[in-house]
Amino acid sequence: MGSMEKVSRETGPGAGSPVLAEVVRSGFVEGRHRGIALLLDADGVVTASWGDVRAPILTRSTLKPLQAVGMLRLGVPLSAPQVALACASHDGEPIHTDGVLALLDSVGLGPDALQTPPDWPGHEATRYAVIRAGGERTALAMGCSGKHAAMLATCVHRGWDTAGYRDPAHPLQQALAATVAELTGEPVAATVVDGCGAPQFATTLLGTARAFAAIATADPASEEGRVAAAVRSRPELVSGTTRDERVLLTAVPGAIGKYGAEASYVVALPDGRVAAVKIEDGGDRARRAVMGALLARAGVLEEPGVDAAGVRAATRVPLTGAHDVVGEVRAVL
Repeated sequence: MGSMEKVSRETGPGAGSPVLAEVVRSGFVEGRHRGIALLLDADGVVTASWGDVRAPILTRSTLKPLQAVGMLRLGVPLSAPQVALACASHDGEPIHTDGVLALLDSVGLGPDALQTPPDWPGHEATRYAVIRAGGERTALAMGCSGKHAAMLATCVHRGWDTAGYRDPAHPLQQALAATVAELTGEPVAATVVDGCGAPQFATTLLGTARAFAAIATADPASEEGRVAAAVRSRPELVSGTTRDERVLLTAVPGAIGKYGAEASYVVALPDGRVAAVKIEDGGDRARRAVMGALLARAGVLEEPGVDAAGVRAATRVPLTGAHDVVGEVRAVL
């Protein structure tokens, strides 16, 4: 791997970020989650924001749709389901692993070419089935294997070295960094190593939101439009059959969205409106609750065709005591 840019400890949301969610048990506030969040209107104007949305942060896998645009621009011939897998932080279900294997096979590679760390499937029933069968953690089951397979396919298509595809100096990663900079409208603030081992680019929440708006409203024939269509048509490939992201995207027609590790989340509507959040402590439960509040504030739940109950199911985070619901993680925007 090439050297990565050093990042100051002072980058990111910062200790002064506002409280975005409270953990409320039996009416008692037992914890709080700080972070940053914003709403964009269809013209790209920030209509509401919390915290410094212009500070460089790591939105982690939220950037995968941007990277998928970059790979399509390099000419790799991916089908819509393969584009969805390129955007995925998947659950390792058979629909995911079979699709990744097929993508690798289409360019003459096997799962041994993947440089993702071995992992168990995230989907509980699939994980238990693997364990009962005496299986082990695999690179294929790791949630980023779709992105890595698409990266490998792009390298094969371009005639580039596949062994070093994760190196930030590799022409693939250079091209993807340039695409991220173009779509966000800002230079990449830092390049670090993501959890899957591939380069991760620091952007601002505002820049990431604007990139999602551009993808959501793009010409269907463009690379951006192809990514949007793939996410809309196969949200279960982008996340998993039981994941909250799939439920949300199914409930809001035409929406595209992506979760990232450490609790970043961006959802864009087909008219270009965007809701985005990054929870400072990485508390995933707060990500869901705050996104629900953002969409409600934007009036999305009252719009024709939107399954408001589905949105609430995807974003409500109840707390239990034994078998009873005794509280919730509550957004406080």
